[in-house]
Amino acid sequence: MMTWRIGTVISTGRSWRGACELEVTLDRPLPGRDAQAGEAGGTVRALAYTDLVGAPGPGEAVLLNVSALARGLGTGGYALVVGPAAAGTHLPPDPAPGPGHLVKARYTPLQTMVLGVDEQESPHHTTLAGADSLDGMPVVVADLHSALPAVVAGLRHAAARTGTDPAGLKVAYVMTDGGALPAAFSRTVAALRDAGWLETCVTVGQTFGGDLEAVTVHTGLLAARHVAGCDIAVVTQGPGNLGTGTRWGYSGVAAGEAVNAAATLHGRPVASLRVSGADPRDRHLGISHHSLTAYTRVALAPADVPVPVPTAELESLPTWGIPLTHRIREQAQTLAAPDGTGRHTPHTPHTPHTLVDVPADTTLLDTLRTAPGGLRTMGRDLDADPASFVAAAAAGIHAHRLAQPDNQPDNQPGSLPA
Repeated sequence: MMTWRIGTVISTGRSWRGACELEVTLDRPLPGRDAQAGEAGGTVRALAYTDLVGAPGPGEAVLLNVSALARGLGTGGYALVVGPAAAGTHLPPDPAPGPGHLVKARYTPLQTMVLGVDEQESPHHTTLAGADSLDGMPVVVADLHSALPAVVAGLRHAAARTGTDPAGLKVAYVMTDGGALPAAFSRTVAALRDAGWLETCVTVGQTFGGDLEAVTVHTGLLAARHVAGCDIAVVTQGPGNLGTGTRWGYSGVAAGEAVNAAATLHGRPVASLRVSGADPRDRHLGISHHSLTAYTRVALAPADVPVPVPTAELESLPTWGIPLTHRIREQAQTLAAPDGTGRHTPHTPHTPHTLVDVPADTTLLDTLRTAPGGLRTMGRDLDADPASFVAAAAAGIHAHRLAQPDNQPDNQPGSLPA
């Protein structure tokens, strides 16, 4: 069920590709909350997807979906503009007649129609109709959107360290639909695209608004390779993830399915670890139980799992510490066995993953600090939880290594030593 309000735009704020922030006054308070003094229902931040609803200006009335805001859910903290609430509000123009019949956010009031890169009307249909292989392209898989800029920073760090031009990397982001559906919700993607750190964004499933639209993760990856000509792809859900405090009720388990897709298409899956040294919940300390579940219970194909090996200087940071390094390494060993015990079961992959040591030092932190749009995960920045971003960057460093012409499938790093 939806919670609705009418809002009046007071002012406009930041804008980026496809989105604009607004400050609006509500016609009545949110459930269980008092209005701010002198205002009918209080003032909140709102977000308008300008390609869908236009760009409302000060004084205009807008219809708002405040369901998540009313429940205190964290992602963005926005009321979402559904459309005008009065005649005269500026609407976006009708789309020009043209091809495209992929409907995303299907059968909702905000369903949108796009031209899919893989559909019959697309100029790339013939290419994708015959495509069946990624030709060994490295595919980095992560469960949180916040890993994306860190993975790309790792790629660029590795390029610089090997004397190659980071700008020569063509990196695709394949956005899955476990979190936000509009690509425009992600300021990270907008910042990475504007800075040239991403070649393209491919929105798959119910997500929309990328440079390319595709039906599935599979065709999204194939489009990244054969249409956008990318060297490396990063697959993760959009901002915001859905969790229930249960092993299986979490949107990030789809990371395991992305590993399967990459392997099925003859790519080279790289499983990025979700790591934290600051999360107060034991199940997320070190390697999150979500990574362990996705990669040991959902991923049926083997992947490379980069494990950061910090220098003494990095390890001595008060937000890291030697115990965290030991915990990560012990947990990582379970990924090299079928079910964490060495026993095969019908529910676990028959081939263990390959654990790969990736050295990490403070120069990597320097590169991470240059990430466009900044770094933040679960409310913590790089200084508060460096292990989180270093682990994601390690996946990027390893993917860069795999992408080199002389690094063929039979020339891969060995397993992490016990």
